[in-house]
Amino acid sequence: MDQASGLRQMVDKKASCLRKIDKPKKKIKRLSPAMPRVIAVTSGKGGVGKTNIVGNLAIAFRRLGKRVLILDADLGLANIDIIFGLNPQYNINHVINGEKDIAGILIKGPENIYIIPAGSGIQELSRLTEGQKLNLLSELDVIDDSFDIFLIDTGAGISSNVIYFNIAARERIVVVTPEPTSITDAYALIKVLYTKHGTNTFNILVNMTKNAEEAESVYKNLSNAVARFLGNISLDYIGFIPRDDNFQKAVKKQQAIIQLYPETVSSKSIIELAKHISKLSRDDPPDGNIKFFWKKIVASY
Repeated sequence: MDQASGLRQMVDKKASCLRKIDKPKKKIKRLSPAMPRVIAVTSGKGGVGKTNIVGNLAIAFRRLGKRVLILDADLGLANIDIIFGLNPQYNINHVINGEKDIAGILIKGPENIYIIPAGSGIQELSRLTEGQKLNLLSELDVIDDSFDIFLIDTGAGISSNVIYFNIAARERIVVVTPEPTSITDAYALIKVLYTKHGTNTFNILVNMTKNAEEAESVYKNLSNAVARFLGNISLDYIGFIPRDDNFQKAVKKQQAIIQLYPETVSSKSIIELAKHISKLSRDDPPDGNIKFFWKKIVASY
C-alpha cells in the first residue's frame, strides 16, 4: 500500500463518520469558496531558490488582497523564518508532540502574512509517521477559513515528507533551473508522484534563468521527457524568474526582494506570477489524492 493510499483510507474512515452525522453523500466538483488554495512549491533539487520564491510570492499575494499562510514544510531544516529575520518561540515540532495547536505557533511575517515555522535541526521531523501526518492534516482544518492562499514550502527531492506534502496539496509548482541536474531531478520527482501516487497535474516555474528563451527551453526539455516516458500528465508552464544577485543581497538583509528592490525585473516577475496564479481555475484537480482541509470537503457535500 503506498503512502497516499494509506493516508487516504484513514481519512475516508473519518470522513464516512462525518457524512453519517451531517449530510448525505454527493459528488464534489468545485472547492468551497471559503476553502484556501493549497499550493505546494517544490523541487527535485535543492538550491533552486524555492524558499525565496515562496516568501516573495506570499507578499505579492498579500498585496493583491489575499490572506496568506506559509507552511515551512522543509521539516528539520527551517528556512522561511530565517529569510524574514524571525525568531519563533514555537514550531511545528510542538504541534506534533501535542504541546501546542497550530494556532498557538503561528507567527506574523512581513506585510501581515502568517507562517507556520518548522523546527531547525530536529532530525525526527524529517521522518514523520503516517499518524503524525494525519494529525497535522487535522490540525490545519481549524484555520481553513482564515486564509485565501496556503503556500507549502516543501523540502527538495523525493523523501517521504516531500511526497506527502505534494500529494496533500491541490496544486503543485515545481521550481526548476537551467542546470541539467535540476531538470533531471525535477523529472524524477514528477515521476514518483505520478507512478506511485497518481498525481498528474504540475505547474512548472523556471528560476535563475538568463531570459525567456532559456526558460522556455528548460520547460520544453522537461515537458518532452515527461511526454515521452510518463504519458498522461498535465505539465503547465507558468513563467520564469531571471537570475538576480539582488536575491542574495535581500537574504543577507533578511527581507524580501520585492520589498528591498521592487523595480528589478525579478521583483516584477514575482508580482506577475502572483497575478497569473490568482487567475488560474480553482477546479479540484482529478488526481484522486488525499488533500488538506478534507473536513471542509466533507462539509460541502
